Amino acid sequence: MSGEGDEPDGGRATWIDRILGLPLDLLDGIGSTLVLMFRTLVWLVRPPYRVGQFLSSMDFIGVQSLFIISLTGIFTGMVFALQTVYGFRRFSAEGMVGGVVALSLTREIAPVFAGLMVTSRAGSAMAAELGNMRVTEQIDAIATMGVSPVQYLVVPRVVGSVLMLPLLCLLFTLVGMVGAYAIAVGLLDVDPGIFIDRVKALVEPSDLFMGLFKAGVFGFLISVISCKQGFFASGGAKGVGIATTRAVVHSAVAILIANYLITAWMTDF
Repeated sequence: MSGEGDEPDGGRATWIDRILGLPLDLLDGIGSTLVLMFRTLVWLVRPPYRVGQFLSSMDFIGVQSLFIISLTGIFTGMVFALQTVYGFRRFSAEGMVGGVVALSLTREIAPVFAGLMVTSRAGSAMAAELGNMRVTEQIDAIATMGVSPVQYLVVPRVVGSVLMLPLLCLLFTLVGMVGAYAIAVGLLDVDPGIFIDRVKALVEPSDLFMGLFKAGVFGFLISVISCKQGFFASGGAKGVGIATTRAVVHSAVAILIANYLITAWMTDF
């Protein structure tokens, strides 16, 4: 009888745990990410500075992403020019295509797409690598030797992301404009002089600065979130897989939220 009477209370407790579990897990994740972010900033300015680690991270995040960024950028520019010409031609305004494409690429498309591509390629790899090191106790071994795991493993990846993502964003913009020019001028007969003139007239240095600034912020968010997921992974191979998935999803969401906030903030100036 006592067992039957206890069953509803147990079921009620389970539902309460499920309801409260999601916001508590969210707050715990945000808190641990902020703590790791603070520790990263502290160790960033403290010696020793391991130049080899920084260069290795910059090579992995930046150089090895050149192909996917170039491929994504040129086809993004091509399809954007294609749709823009067809849309503007209805109003006999296809001469504005160059300026509109350039403005969109520099301010929004290039930093966001470059960030998402780096997230899917480098962010997932960072989470998987650190997660594997955590479950095999390699991170604990590094700490045992008197070396800070945050300084040795996290700081180079954060610096590499912050430095390389703006360069990848710039590359995305350049190859995107090449693709847009090829489609608009070579395929759809837009006047090349007007195309270039509209780019010069509409795009200002502040627009390029906004895109590069966004890319730097996105690089910081991607690296911190991805490293956090891997750094605190648990549960063996399954836990590493979960950490990798969360790194990609959380980084993508953070990019989109930060993109809106930065755009709203910088538009007021």
